[in-house]
Amino acid sequence: MNRIFRVAALSTLVSAAFILPAHAQVTVKDPWVRATVAQQRATGAFMQITSAQDARLVEVKSPVAGIVEIHEMAMDKDVMKMRALPNGLDLPAGKTVELKSGGYHVMLMDLKQQMKEGDSVPMTLVIEGKDKKRSTVEIKAPVKPLATAGKPAMEHKH
Repeated sequence: MNRIFRVAALSTLVSAAFILPAHAQVTVKDPWVRATVAQQRATGAFMQITSAQDARLVEVKSPVAGIVEIHEMAMDKDVMKMRALPNGLDLPAGKTVELKSGGYHVMLMDLKQQMKEGDSVPMTLVIEGKDKKRSTVEIKAPVKPLATAGKPAMEHKH
C-alpha cells in the first residue's frame, strides 16, 4: 500500500500542477530559475501559484542554496528596493500570484554550484492554510538562460 501511494505522489510531482490536501489545494505553474555565471552566489526563482483557499507561502527550501528567501522588489521614491518577506506571501483564494523578475520572487543565495541552462532545481514550497496547518509542494524548476522569453536580464547600475 505504501508503494502505491509513493507512485501516485511521484506522478503528481511530474505533472504541471501540484495538488495538496483539501485544506490547502495549490497549483504551481511554469516554475523556473535564472541561470548564473561562474562564481555568482545568488539567483532568482519564478513561478505562478494559485491556491483554492486563502493561504500563505511561508517558506521555500532547496538543496542548491544555503539560504532561500521569499522576496519583494518594489519602487520606493524612484529607487528599486528588494526585501525579504519574513511573514511570507499571501495567496488569496482563486487568484494567481505571479513570482516574476521585478516583483515577488524567490531568492536562492549562497549557491552551492553554478545554475546552468538545462539543469533542474528541486524546491520545496511550504504553504500555510488559514487554519495554520502547513503542507509542502515539491517542484523541479528548469534553469533558463539569463535573458528568457525575449526579456532582457535585469540591469543593475551602481
